[in-house]
Amino acid sequence: MKKFAFTLAEVLITLGIIGIVAAMTLPSLITRNQNKALEAGLKKNYSIIQQAFEMYQAEHGETLKPEDIGIKKDANNLYNLIKPYFAIIHDCGTTYTKCMPNQGDNSYADRISSIYTTYNNKTLRLTLLDDGQFVLKDGSLILLENSSDATDRTRLVSVDVNGINKNPNRWGHDLFTFQLMHDGRILPMGAPNTTYIDKNTYCSQTSTDPYNGIGCTYYALTDKDYFNNLPR
Repeated sequence: MKKFAFTLAEVLITLGIIGIVAAMTLPSLITRNQNKALEAGLKKNYSIIQQAFEMYQAEHGETLKPEDIGIKKDANNLYNLIKPYFAIIHDCGTTYTKCMPNQGDNSYADRISSIYTTYNNKTLRLTLLDDGQFVLKDGSLILLENSSDATDRTRLVSVDVNGINKNPNRWGHDLFTFQLMHDGRILPMGAPNTTYIDKNTYCSQTSTDPYNGIGCTYYALTDKDYFNNLPR
């Protein structure tokens, strides 16, 4: 009986083909898995943020509203009021350079992030992320905005879903923002009636605005293809 076998050349050719196919498909598989993890992290943290405000309501018997902070709540700000309802492993305080370094001087106009960038990887301003930060048990970083302008009581809760030590560290990629509305709801930024809803400015691959990406949260939660189309 004759015995058939592959020659060494045939085996090497087959392995070479397998290697080429793997090299072509592996990066996309890795990226897809990373994006799935970011999407899951966003949904998880949105739930955590909502639960924190619900726990505040349960304890105090009233919904926390942006116009109440600093008026009914005296000198307290969003950081002091909502922090007790998160599972925190590290409190960064309200000094924004402690857990979130900036470059340039410390003036309000020059708070430029040395770590985070915008949706399309441009320079990002820190002024909507700098009123208190803390790290949760899963490593997520919560960043708060507590406007002191009497005519603009904007209260924002942002979250880096995989922590500041893991990339991409970009607004609309792993950094997402929510807004405390006047009826006490927490809405994803970019949703109707939130502050930053202009998609061409705040969730665009071409915008040069230093807040580009802040308005992406709504689309990240509602567009099933959102994470597959992130700019590089």
